[in-house]
Amino acid sequence: MMERTDIDARFARFARTKVLVLGDVMLDAYLWGRVDRISPEAPVPVIHVQERGARLGGAANVALNIQALGGEPIVVSMLGDDEQARRVGSLFEGHAMRAEGLLRSSERPTTVKTRVISGHQHIVRVDEEIDTPLSGAESERMLRMVHDIVERERPDVIVFEDYDKGALTPEVITATIELARKKGVPTAVDPKKRNFLAYTDTDLFKPNLKELREGLKLDLQAADRTAIREAVRELEARLRNTTTLLTLSEHGVYVHRGDAEHFLPAHRRRIADVSGAGDTVIAVAALLLAQGADGATLADLSNLAGGLVCEHVGVVPVEREAFLRECRTIAADT
Repeated sequence: MMERTDIDARFARFARTKVLVLGDVMLDAYLWGRVDRISPEAPVPVIHVQERGARLGGAANVALNIQALGGEPIVVSMLGDDEQARRVGSLFEGHAMRAEGLLRSSERPTTVKTRVISGHQHIVRVDEEIDTPLSGAESERMLRMVHDIVERERPDVIVFEDYDKGALTPEVITATIELARKKGVPTAVDPKKRNFLAYTDTDLFKPNLKELREGLKLDLQAADRTAIREAVRELEARLRNTTTLLTLSEHGVYVHRGDAEHFLPAHRRRIADVSGAGDTVIAVAALLLAQGADGATLADLSNLAGGLVCEHVGVVPVEREAFLRECRTIAADT
């Protein structure tokens, strides 16, 4: 962990960072209630709904994390032309986030994930979506928007937030990476299975262990450090990425860049919900990537932030002051 003065300087620089977030935006809906009995119709709980809510999810949650830390996110995604897209737009407005990059399509619905929660327990999740890739015409619309924003806004970093919902096609991915390299803009990737090996020549690649297993078709265990190292080297040989940040859940994170590598343990937490933790990790990592942070700093702070949001139920962005406070406390103890 860095010195306190270094931490304060990092956080201050977040406020001057402009981030283009490209990927799958979705609506996270919630039904909160209590369980009093089991249904007489089937062995399932009966939920008495007490509260309903909706939050921004997917790439939009990455943007919320960036905004919470003082950065300026600009989101590009493809929504449906429906009521749920209008709800997403209203939430963007409520958070004072720019929404000009939220494109609409009559060919697909807006992705909605509805979580039913009793106390701190998830009972069930219901997904409404079509995850087929965008059409050629829709991909072209996405790319035109990306080009316009890159030329006009000059972002400090570009984040690919891929949830396998179809907004990120190989064409969009390849063309955006080429544009970023041409403009000297660093790129950070939070991948999923379908496009896992499409992200060549990026600056930061952040899979979790499950995604690495599926992407490389390997049987990996978090405790097997030798196998982890070998898998990451294979990944980097295929993708030619500069830095790999591998999240290992309760086992912490592994980061590799050049000749340097670090296995960092997870911080002890009262885990309430892991939903959205990966969004927080990539948001913090991207902000630090834009600053030119070394791999250890990038991994350490991202790991810490991802753990903090797991203490809350539902998808929530990191709280800047709580994050800064914890960073200072850990720095003072080391």
